[in-house]
Amino acid sequence: MKRVVLASISCALLSHSALAEDEKVFSEQNWGLGAAVRQASIPFATPEDKVTSFVPMLFFQGEDFYLRGIEGGYHLYENQDWQVNLFSRLRFFDIPASYQNQVHGDGWDFGVQLRRKFSYNSHLDAELLTDKDGNLYANVNNQWYFQTGSWEFMPSVGARFKSEDFNSRYFALEDITQQRIDGGVEFTGKIETRYHVASNFYLIGSFAVTSIDSAAKDARFNDQQLVDKSVHGEAYLGFAFFNDITKQRKEKLRNKGYLRIAHGFATPSNIGDIIRFDWEKDPYNNQMTSLFYGYPLTDELFSLPIDIYLQTGIGWHWKNSDLPSDTNSVQIDQHIQEYDVGIKAYYTFTWPTAWRFGVAEGFSYVSDMTYIELTEMEEKGYRPSKFINYLDFSLDVSLGDLFNVNALNDVWVGWSIHHRSAIFEQSSQYGRIKGGSNYNTLYVQFNI
Repeated sequence: MKRVVLASISCALLSHSALAEDEKVFSEQNWGLGAAVRQASIPFATPEDKVTSFVPMLFFQGEDFYLRGIEGGYHLYENQDWQVNLFSRLRFFDIPASYQNQVHGDGWDFGVQLRRKFSYNSHLDAELLTDKDGNLYANVNNQWYFQTGSWEFMPSVGARFKSEDFNSRYFALEDITQQRIDGGVEFTGKIETRYHVASNFYLIGSFAVTSIDSAAKDARFNDQQLVDKSVHGEAYLGFAFFNDITKQRKEKLRNKGYLRIAHGFATPSNIGDIIRFDWEKDPYNNQMTSLFYGYPLTDELFSLPIDIYLQTGIGWHWKNSDLPSDTNSVQIDQHIQEYDVGIKAYYTFTWPTAWRFGVAEGFSYVSDMTYIELTEMEEKGYRPSKFINYLDFSLDVSLGDLFNVNALNDVWVGWSIHHRSAIFEQSSQYGRIKGGSNYNTLYVQFNI
């Protein structure tokens, strides 16, 4: 496999000039990157009545794929009035923060969505979803859109039809109490808003109130009521970078799509040590190979020449027979796959040849826990999470500029830090953990 990767890099360099003749012209896309602090009431009878979480968000609207904050999907069918989507949405399970690492109740639910578009500013959604254990529920939701000056408002009303399995799992706490309850219907009123501060900078917020159905309210354990609230509230406040609504989107961008092929080595050191070139070598030499694709979103941020991409990739963590025999990691026996998506920004500067500094923020999922993450979580007493935050820091140089070869102007070689972490216990969706993994990687990147 490693030889195949090296051969692919060589072929890419040799064919780059031929590819350049057929390069696609990209237009500016509808995109966004944000972060918010979410606070929600805890519906259960616990001493704590609120829980807070830090929530990164990605936004992108393509022809087929889309990302909407904490939701993403694929358009199966679309015309002027109707849309059918396969999608996934992050669902929060609001319990005291001290239990969230143990329970891991937040999850990405999957389903199908039928959307009826009445006008530019109104649509109705009917959805059928399931969590990872097959607990079903359905949503019906109507949303509107209004804009006045720098303000945008998205009010909505909806109902959730919860199956007996879903209600028992998330309100009767069946895994703990062994109690089952009937299904139910809850109703939600919500308003989302964003305010255009200047250029690409926005403030975002939301407030929602949900009525709790009678079956959930009557759930009991040992003659004690489990749910002690009739309504459940949540709100978030944060900031984001979006397209500047005062400008028309560009029909032609200077940046192009890219492929990046990298190979890296794990290190137990943190990002600060790595940036200071003071990292430790992983004694067991864990390695990963990755392939990333960058899709251009815009070539300008705050009127500066900063290239923005939607970056998606897959990582291949190699199995390692050198690991201690008493480790719990399955990496001894099999390879582990990693899937990443994020928004990547590049700034190009000359010193004395063309260099680029890049940084990406996004999400990462592994098929199983890698050794370097698992051992750190065990040392700190955490239950690890396959799904956590993803960061990518990179520095590369143009080969064409370095060697004065025009055919290689858009071929870059560089170094990057491949980082997975969970934002210092501040995010319930990542399991309230602290720590993660870092890989020093070397890569070649070229336009396609």
